[in-house]
Amino acid sequence: MARKVIWSPLAQQKRKEILLYWIERNKSKDFSRKLNKLFIQAANLLAKHPNIGQLTDYHQVRVKIVRDYLLFYEYTESTIFILTIWDSRQNPEKLKLE
Repeated sequence: MARKVIWSPLAQQKRKEILLYWIERNKSKDFSRKLNKLFIQAANLLAKHPNIGQLTDYHQVRVKIVRDYLLFYEYTESTIFILTIWDSRQNPEKLKLE
């Protein structure tokens, strides 16, 4: 059974920032569309197979790699909560999941 995917406000904001960055940088929406499709595909995969993500040091938080980005999430029997999206090229000390 696939779980319902819920994007936190922080995850929605980060996704929007990432996609807008690539639109501005590339002067095209093509890459952003492809990247957004990858984010959605990853979330749908997590909905079906929530244990595929690697456990993190945070309690019950897992991470799924999507290109250069990390999707941090938690799950219950019925829901996948996408907590945030993190560009893995950034300083990890800046990462906040709360």
